[in-house]
Amino acid sequence: MATTSKIEWTEQTWNPTVGCTKVSPGCKFCYAEVMAQRLEAMGTPGYENGFQLTILPNRLLEPLKRKVPTVYFVNSMSDLFHEDVPFSYIDKVFEVIIQASQHTFQILTKRSARMAEYFEGKKAPKNAWIGVSVEDKKYGVPRIDDLRKIDAHIRFLSVEPLLEDVGQLDLSNIHWVIVGGESGRNARPMKAEWAESIRDQCKESGVAFFFKQWGGWGVDGKKRAKKYNGRELNGRTWDDMPDMSASV
Repeated sequence: MATTSKIEWTEQTWNPTVGCTKVSPGCKFCYAEVMAQRLEAMGTPGYENGFQLTILPNRLLEPLKRKVPTVYFVNSMSDLFHEDVPFSYIDKVFEVIIQASQHTFQILTKRSARMAEYFEGKKAPKNAWIGVSVEDKKYGVPRIDDLRKIDAHIRFLSVEPLLEDVGQLDLSNIHWVIVGGESGRNARPMKAEWAESIRDQCKESGVAFFFKQWGGWGVDGKKRAKKYNGRELNGRTWDDMPDMSASV
């Protein structure tokens, strides 16, 4: 079922699939895997297979039942473009997105090549924001070029967990960048200068910048619960959202 989210940049989550497999270093300490194991142990419907990729067509129509305009993060517990999700099922997800025009849907993937293949010759619905995860140079940065191929109203990057200095980014035709450190027991540290570099590049390029969190390591380089590390960068929060009047 769709649920209210604690994620700072969305309102609710909608998971028409759950479960995933690891593809890059950003997946190493996946929060969704840990959560799925808990939900399986609790007997929560939809998690009978734990973190194994599971398609849940019974959840497809959930956004249509909600009339209040809502921002949905699609598949917070999975990856819509996982190799085991048929394009025919992804078609059904986007049919719902088109019908639920009162809502905004944020779709994020690490399978950028497959997403680009899916959208070849298609245009993403205007109420679908299309994004890729960018955790490092080797695996994350190349996904940005795949994203740029997609005809979408809003394209965004989730640079989380930020694992290293990702260097100079090509932010052309990118509308929104989210940056955050890793949380959880095994969180890896993020340095302030890595986040500052991306923020400065966003400012120079006119791209909206959102600093989500420090995660498990504070700006002082000490590890503690993420709620004590906060989400300020250089003494303030950064909560920019994409310009909805942006054109492709």
